[in-house]
This record gives sequence, C-alpha cells and structure tokens, in this order.
Amino acid sequence: MNLHHAFQDKVKKFAQLAIKVGVNIQNDQPLWISAPIGTEDFVRIVVKEAYLAGARNVHVQWYDEEIMRTHYEMARDDVFHEYPSWLAGAHEWVVDLKGAFLQIEANDPDLLKGIDPDRILHYEKASGDALDRFYEAIEKDEISWSIVAIPSQKWADKVFPELPKSERVPTLWDRIFSSVRIDQPDPVSAWKSHIQTLSDKAAQLNSLGLKTLYYQDSGTDLSIELHEDHIWLTGASSTPQGQRFIANMPTEEVYTVPVKTGVNGTVSSTKPLAYNGNVIDGFVLTFVNGEITEASAETGEEILRKLIETDEGAAYLGEVALVPHQSPISDSGVLFYNTLFDENASNHLAIGSSYPTCIRDGNILSDEEREEKGLNESVVHEDFMIGSATMNIDGVCHDGRKIPIFRDGNWAI
Repeated sequence: MNLHHAFQDKVKKFAQLAIKVGVNIQNDQPLWISAPIGTEDFVRIVVKEAYLAGARNVHVQWYDEEIMRTHYEMARDDVFHEYPSWLAGAHEWVVDLKGAFLQIEANDPDLLKGIDPDRILHYEKASGDALDRFYEAIEKDEISWSIVAIPSQKWADKVFPELPKSERVPTLWDRIFSSVRIDQPDPVSAWKSHIQTLSDKAAQLNSLGLKTLYYQDSGTDLSIELHEDHIWLTGASSTPQGQRFIANMPTEEVYTVPVKTGVNGTVSSTKPLAYNGNVIDGFVLTFVNGEITEASAETGEEILRKLIETDEGAAYLGEVALVPHQSPISDSGVLFYNTLFDENASNHLAIGSSYPTCIRDGNILSDEEREEKGLNESVVHEDFMIGSATMNIDGVCHDGRKIPIFRDGNWAI
C-alpha cells in the first residue's frame, strides 16, 4: 500500500469511528452534521459511512470562516443580538426526532482576533438563548452527539510554525490519527478498551465519597466542593434509549460537577484557551463562594472578561475534570490551540453550565431542583486547562478521610 492509499485508509477509518463509535448512528436515525468549508472531502466520506450504518437522513450545515469573519467585521451592531429562528428550529428537529449531532472542526484559532469583544459576547448570548432546548438535550444526553476535528492550513500553521508549510497539515493529520487511536490495528476495539479504563477510574472515584477537592500548584491554591450526590463520568455516555456514544474524540478525562457556590481560591491556566476565534493565555482567576471575583490575562484579557460577563452563570464553574499529565496527547508535547485536544492533555475546569447527568437523577430534575442542588446554569460552557507535571490534588471524604488523588500531575489512586 503506497503512502496515498495508506492515508486514505486512515481517513476512512476515522470517518467510520466518528459514525460507529462517536455518534454511534442507529438504523433509521437522522444525523445533523455541522462543518466548515474546507472539510468537504472528509465530510463526504462521513456521510457515506452514515448511510452505510443505516442513517435515515443526513443533513450537512456548512459554514465559511471567511464569511463569518466578514460578518463580524461589517454587519450592523443589532444583528449580533439575533439568532435565526429557522436555524434554531433545525436544531430542535434533531431533538424531536431523537437524531444524532456530529460537529466537525477545522477552525483557525485566530479567526476573530481583533473583532469587537462585545459583538462576540452578544452573539454568544443570543445563540445560547435561541438554542436553549438543543443545548439542554446535549447536556442531558437526550441525543447522541460527538465532536471530531481534522486539519486546516491555518490551524496547522498555528500549531507547527517551525515546520515547512508543506509539512504542517500532514503532521497535524498524524497527531490527530494518533490521538483518536487510528494508528492502532483495530481502532474500535482500542476505544472500547480505553473507555473501560476510564470507566474503572470513574468507578474508583465514585466509591470514595468525596466532599471536597484541594488543588495545589504554582499559581493555584483552590478548593472545590462536590455535591453529596455527584457522579464521576467519562466521555462515554448513553441516551435514554440506551444508545451509547462518545461526545469528544479524543477523550482522556473523568469529570463531575462542582457545587456552584463551593469554589474558593485562585487558579492559573497552564495552556492557552482558543475561544471563539481568539486566544486567551496566561490567565488567573480568583473565586469567592463560587463566583469569579478577579480575572487577569497576559493575552486576551478583555475577551476573558466578556466571557465571564456573558450571563450570571458564566462567572461560576460547571465542570471539574481530571486528566493525568502522562497521557497520550500531553506526551505528544503538541499544543493544539483547540480545546477538544488540549483539555485532554490536562486537568481542566469549565466556566458556565453544568451537566445535570453528573448528579444522581440529575437528568430528571426541574430547573428549580437543579438550582437547589447547586448546579450552575449558563448559555456558555468553556473548558480551560490548569494541569501540569507539578500539580497535587487531595480529596476529603464525607467521613473526614484525606486521600491523595494526584501527585506530581498524575493519579495517586
């Protein structure tokens, strides 16, 4: 097999993985794909694999990053307070028909650099409000969904500026293939084994009865309270109909939900955050009773502040995720400038909405009941990386036991 055919074989396996393991499409199930211009060849293969797997109907919603940039530069201010009702309805179509949603990313991390942060903030809020029912279905695992990424030239240029231009995209392809286990003889079996390993770790954490986590590292001194009914989960989820899916590919995390008002101290980022076409880096957040009371950043501070101001819940945390420093993506030494990858190389937290599935019976709780249990609500959910090779985390159990959870960036249990 020559190099071209070997590459095409890997691309096909990746498409099959996205369909059969990522969204795990079922017979007669509709599929909605969101993808940027430039990914057409890959998306065409994904669509074929979806129909081969029994999909009823596959709809692709394309978007063009250059047009998006022009829109942010030239549209009237009031436009960013709106979201098309027909597009919100299309997303709800997926929910109504218990379809599947696949997001394919190839984004330029600097796409919206220099754009008025208020425009980004207002559109984030408008779209979040309009898509509330769709995002709630995502958060409650009511539909199967997954996110995968493939290279674009601008993304590869950002990740590998030291390489000759012609080598950047192929190198990024290789790193992505490795991160999603396409380089394994049987990627599907490799994923099953990997998810079992993560599930075992989540079960171990669930058996401890943790009440509080204490984080210590350079620039980080943070305590996070966990609800007595919290559950540690992995990237493998299941719909009410029993359809298994993997929301993020790659995934290396086990995660749960903090008590909204139970976060205190200071935390420092350890990797840049690529957020809405901007890069935020070197930032420090201070929490008092769950709320971010101070925020500073070496790069993108105004964008960070606007993110935190999106709504009331954007100033609180919605997720706590544990990822050992010695993990495949971290060991690669590559900074991806893409949260899908970088969050799986590092312990991370998320600003904004929580996943109700991380609380016992959380997916059947009303909004009022979720609030009573300390779950955060917001139109945003933005992961940021805080892990390092020197981070220590201790857990205190409800019975008073103190247990080392992480030592020097890796599992201690």
